[in-house]
Amino acid sequence: MNRRILFAALALIFFASCKDTGRNTTGGQPSSDIDAAREFIRAALDGDYTKAKTFVVNDSLNQQDIEASERLYRERMSTEDKTKYRGASIHIHETRAINDSTSIIYYSNTFRNQKDSLKVVKSGGKWLVDFKYIFKHKPDSLR
Repeated sequence: MNRRILFAALALIFFASCKDTGRNTTGGQPSSDIDAAREFIRAALDGDYTKAKTFVVNDSLNQQDIEASERLYRERMSTEDKTKYRGASIHIHETRAINDSTSIIYYSNTFRNQKDSLKVVKSGGKWLVDFKYIFKHKPDSLR
């Protein structure tokens, strides 16, 4: 369980930075899969887990994983790393549409520069992050 929580925290950190260009600027719900991913990543990088949770599919595994990541961020991450994540930019490398309601977003941030992926699903007319996806695949299975 500790290994899974640590991996979740690291994954959130990787989600951490976002450019202002192409972001959802309406203040409402994200209008696309990329907007949802960016908004989630930006909130996580900024340590705003209250906001990040609004972009996550509401099921028990997702909630458990995001809460564990929040605890690790608050209790174990250094102030210096938090500052670096807040200053990081998000790079979207590729978007792969699985179907009309599911996409995989491949991204990195300028602090860690490690490519990762995030699953985004459309549910009830809203684009949301399926955070538990991070734990269902190996890093080398992104392709």
